Amino acid sequence: MLGWIDTLLQGILLGGLYSLYATGLSVIFGIMRLVNLAHGDLIVLGAFLILAATSAGVPLAVACVVVVPLMFVVGYALQSVLLNRALGRNILPPLLITFGLSIIVQNGLLETFSADTRRLDVGPLQSASLPLGGGIAIGVMPVICLLSAIAVILLLNGVFYRTAVGRAFRATSDDVEIAQLMGINNRSIYAMTMGIALAVCAVAGFFLGARANFDPSIGPARLLYAFEAVIIGGVGSLWGTLAGGIVVGVAQTIGAHIDPEWQILSGHVAFLIVLVIRPRGLFPRAVD
Repeated sequence: MLGWIDTLLQGILLGGLYSLYATGLSVIFGIMRLVNLAHGDLIVLGAFLILAATSAGVPLAVACVVVVPLMFVVGYALQSVLLNRALGRNILPPLLITFGLSIIVQNGLLETFSADTRRLDVGPLQSASLPLGGGIAIGVMPVICLLSAIAVILLLNGVFYRTAVGRAFRATSDDVEIAQLMGINNRSIYAMTMGIALAVCAVAGFFLGARANFDPSIGPARLLYAFEAVIIGGVGSLWGTLAGGIVVGVAQTIGAHIDPEWQILSGHVAFLIVLVIRPRGLFPRAVD
């Protein structure tokens, strides 16, 4: 029994990481209806930027503080210069652009950092744990990761529902043409949306590097987990994204508890089961 309790706890904590992967993707689709195929690679890019900064002697905390706004700027520029030109009724051009961006980011990281696996050094936090009694303990970093995921969602909800710019985000998401008639610059809103999404990618990249080894090729797998979390939770729902990440995480840890070879498969099976039972996800919001 204790083994199953530990499995569930570890799954919930793993779900915190997956929800961080998914939050930026959920924001992008919820506001722009854009499927960013480079999302996973941009998470890995965030991890490598933090690694490069720390390798140059910058303290880890300072590196994170610098990389998060830097990724916002990258996202804003990417949307303004490239993706805004491709957005329209045809979803194929932005899909092709983000697919190409994925390939460019992967190969750029491979050329710069090689194919070697890396890990961020978080010092004693790497192995620190919190005993819960009964032989059950949870890692400090996974707990911080889950709390960070909740904090990011709270912050984004605060921006979207309690600020003037948040009203512009929601208006653009609901009906872009009416929003434009009201004087809202949708291209600027889209650029800020991508900037926010990439800032969250940087946070996710930090926890990716702090919790596991990473290399330039793992982006597509992170994208898959993010997609599953977004769709399970309900497209456009940030709290649903957290729930979706936890569902995938718990399914994977249960599968690994039964047989280590079933870990990844179990997450995909849970995704399919939710789609059959709730095709629009657990907490859907209305989208056109």
